[in-house]
Amino acid sequence: MRTSELFKDKKTLSFEVFPPKRTAPMDTIYRTLEGLKGLEPDFISVTYGAGGSENSKNTLEIARAIKSDHGIESVAHLPGIGLTRGDVLEFLRALEEAGIENILALRGDLNPDIKQDGDFKYASDLVEFINENGDFNVIGACYPEVHGEAASADEDIRALKRKVDAGTGHLVTQLFFDNRHFYDFMDRAAAVGIDVPVEAGIMPVTNRKQVERMVSLCGVDLPEKFVKIMERYERDPIALRDAGIAYAVDQIVDLVTQDVDGVHLYTMNNPYVAHRICEAVGSLMKA
Repeated sequence: MRTSELFKDKKTLSFEVFPPKRTAPMDTIYRTLEGLKGLEPDFISVTYGAGGSENSKNTLEIARAIKSDHGIESVAHLPGIGLTRGDVLEFLRALEEAGIENILALRGDLNPDIKQDGDFKYASDLVEFINENGDFNVIGACYPEVHGEAASADEDIRALKRKVDAGTGHLVTQLFFDNRHFYDFMDRAAAVGIDVPVEAGIMPVTNRKQVERMVSLCGVDLPEKFVKIMERYERDPIALRDAGIAYAVDQIVDLVTQDVDGVHLYTMNNPYVAHRICEAVGSLMKA
């Protein structure tokens, strides 16, 4: 099923999981998926990190298991950076054989220490190529707080409009901790005619290292309320975990009351956190 069709009748709740590190056994992710049983998300996306072709095999294997073994629609991430047209065609054929029809098309993160040769300079180039070479539902990423490489919010939203016009069926946002950024982003998107569904990306923070990593990678804004929570409970792991879950629940409740199209939960492969969030907001998403 194409995930873009889900938004016609409901608000969506979806999860993101990631393959194990190369030093970890693959069965760790299957234990994660078993731990998510009973939550019934609308779909689960699988990231595609560093590691080249081997990582793409892991992404494909996990996405196939989500759909065939767990009966949940799956989405395979595909970053175009460093890939040739031939690489992408090979991946598309493998997805078709596995019965996976949803792709989250990304440019991918630049690494200044690695030469990034490839045929896809922008995510919009990848979206267009996928639509020309297969019958897939293509999903795109967006940045409520503006992409770090964009010269301005206006430039960023114009680039996103090109990605949508290239055939993106719905959007998933980067994580954010201040809902005002999301609402401002939605106003900018509407102003340029972006009318596809947008899922709000929410990450429940369970430890301070997560925060530091997200700030360094994404440059997300940390509201004063959030910072005080981190400072108050940083020496108590259980209390910090519970406070992070509560903060994410508050974000989601506010988003739902403002009629968000859906919520994409960055689970960090943590079934306990996913269960706590779903227990708190599951009925709201269905109301």
